[in-house]
Amino acid sequence: MTTFEVKDMTCGHCIKTITHAIQALDPAAKVQFDLASHRVQIESASSEAELSQAIADVGYSPVAASADPPSCAPSQKAKGGCCCN
Repeated sequence: MTTFEVKDMTCGHCIKTITHAIQALDPAAKVQFDLASHRVQIESASSEAELSQAIADVGYSPVAASADPPSCAPSQKAKGGCCCN
């Protein structure tokens, strides 16, 4: 599974565009989105570099990310803030 953070992905149109780009590269790819955290998880036989390039080619800025979104540190929660705004 490959995960990207795509900060400039903001709506359903973005999801559709990225999905089409990935599936043009690998028709069997499975793509999951978390729009709130701007994350895309892709299960594909294609490499991370190929997937990243496919997303970039349609106008987005993918950044490789871990599969799990960042969590807030207890000290930040105690201060009333959060690292994952």
